[in-house]
Amino acid sequence: MAHAYTPGLKVLRETKIQKIRLLPLKGKLRVQAGDEVTPHKVVAATELPGNVQMVNVAGQINIDPTDVGDCMLKTEGEAVKRGEPLARSKGIFGLFKSTLDSPADGTVESISSVTGQVVLREAPIPVQVDAYIQGKVIEELPEEGVVVETTGTFIQGIFGIGGERQGEIKVIVSGPGEKLDPGAMDASCRGKVLIAGSFCSLAAFRRAMELEVAGIIVGGFNYEDLKPILGFDLGVAITGGEQIPTTLVVTEGFGTIAMAHRTFDLLSRHAGKVASINGATQIRAGVIRPEVIIPLTGSELEGIDAHVDSKLGIEDGSLVRVIRAPHFGVLGRVRSLPPELREMESGTLVRVAEVELDDGTMTLLPRANLEMVETD
Repeated sequence: MAHAYTPGLKVLRETKIQKIRLLPLKGKLRVQAGDEVTPHKVVAATELPGNVQMVNVAGQINIDPTDVGDCMLKTEGEAVKRGEPLARSKGIFGLFKSTLDSPADGTVESISSVTGQVVLREAPIPVQVDAYIQGKVIEELPEEGVVVETTGTFIQGIFGIGGERQGEIKVIVSGPGEKLDPGAMDASCRGKVLIAGSFCSLAAFRRAMELEVAGIIVGGFNYEDLKPILGFDLGVAITGGEQIPTTLVVTEGFGTIAMAHRTFDLLSRHAGKVASINGATQIRAGVIRPEVIIPLTGSELEGIDAHVDSKLGIEDGSLVRVIRAPHFGVLGRVRSLPPELREMESGTLVRVAEVELDDGTMTLLPRANLEMVETD
C-alpha cells in the first residue's frame, strides 16, 4: 500500500514543553536557572533606543549653520524637557533674539555646524519579556533571555490571530459540534479562555472582544471574517501581532468544523485551570502553529504522553486537511498516492495525493500541502 510521511498537529495529554523567552536586543535577566516562574513574571528586560528627532535649528532661528554651536543652550549629552529653550540666536546688537524650544523630552545627541541640524534622542523605551507559562527556568541565555520548562497539556491549532494571553478555561458549549452562541457570553467570560465547539461567527467574536475575553479556542472560523476584525487583508504574513483584545485559536480549519473529540475532551478536562495561548501562525517555511499550553503539577501528572494526532504517514483512506491555498482548511479523504512525480501549475515536479474533498470534488494536491487529521 502506498504510504507517505506527512506532519500533523500535536495534541499531547502530557509532555515536556520548553519556551525560549528572548529580548529583541541585549539586556538584563531578572531570574536565574532553577527559579520557579508564573506566566506574568518578568524574566528579562532591556531598553530600546528612543526615537530620533532632527531639529533644524539654523533654519528655525534664522542663523548660519556654522553659528549653531554658539547658539545652543544645551550641549551634547545634556537632557532637555519638551518646551524648554534649546537654542537662542544672538540677535542684532543683543536685540531681536529668537528662541527655539525643544519639541520633545530627550537628550541632545549631536550638533552639526555643517547642516545646522541638532539630533534629539527621545527617552529609551522599556521592554520586558515575561515567562508566558508557569514553570521553571532551566537555562540562562546571558543578556538575551531564558528557557522556561513546564510539564503539561500541549495543543496546536491550524490558524490563529492575536498574541500571548493567559486565562481560566471555560467550556461554553455542550459538545465539539455545537456553534458558539454570542448570547451565551456575559461578563463572567471576561479574562477567560473559552472552548467554543465547531464555529465562531463574526458576531460572536466581536461580542468576545467587547467583553475582553482572553481567548477563544474553536474548531472553525470564516476566513472572510478576518478583514472586518483586523481592518486589512491578512495575506500570508505571520499573525500574532494584531492589536486585538481576544486571541483566536482555530483547531480544525475554515468553515464550520467540529473540534476533534480528543482536543475537546482534553480542554474540557482542564476547565477551571489557567491556560497560556498564542495565536501566532506562519503557514509557509518555518511553520509556526497557534498553541494552547496547560501546565500540570503534583497529582495531575500521570506520565509523559507521546501521542500526536497523526500517524507516521498518510495512506489510502487517510483523513487529511489542506494547509495551502486555494483549499486551505478544507478536509478530505486520500483516495490514492501516485508514485510518479506530477507537474504543478508552477512548473515544479512534486509527489501528489489524489484527495476527495468534503464537497465530493476530486483533486490532485502536493503531499507537502496536506496534514493528518485525528480520527476517533
